[in-house]
Amino acid sequence: MRYNGASIFISAISAGVTFVYRSTFMQMRSTILLIIVLAIAALAALNWELLAASSMVSVGLMTFEAPLGLLMLGLTTLLGVFFVAYVLSLQGSVLMEARRHTKEMQAQRELADKAEASRFTELRSFLEAQHVQAQAALLERLNNLESHLTARAEESDNSTAAYVGQLEQQLRGRPGSGIV
Repeated sequence: MRYNGASIFISAISAGVTFVYRSTFMQMRSTILLIIVLAIAALAALNWELLAASSMVSVGLMTFEAPLGLLMLGLTTLLGVFFVAYVLSLQGSVLMEARRHTKEMQAQRELADKAEASRFTELRSFLEAQHVQAQAALLERLNNLESHLTARAEESDNSTAAYVGQLEQQLRGRPGSGIV
């Protein structure tokens, strides 16, 4: 696939706009997540006594006494840690995939460059062969023209010599001519 300057320019502008859009979207999403985490931390700090208050907690088959608020806060923190770990592992796998894809693209680009160089070499040898063939045909034609020209010149010389010979004979055959 070949790219001209205009398509590369348009692609670059499109990529730039997409990057700015994604960058703004990512900043906005990060800001919202930060606000939510700060809100949870502020609520936990302002209502610590209520969160630390002991109550009866049921887990299905058994019931025990524990601070339900701290239990929920701990589970929320654990969920956040798992979420961050998941996001980091997902981002790592995407980066690894992008790196593999980049290497693959580079290998394909090098292969295409080699194939193009091979085609140029083949085209050059073809054009050189055509040039040699055309030059040989031209030289052959020039040789033919030269031999025809030489034959015509000899023919013309012979005709001229014959006419001169005829004129001499006619002049000698005339009475009173003084040509010896």
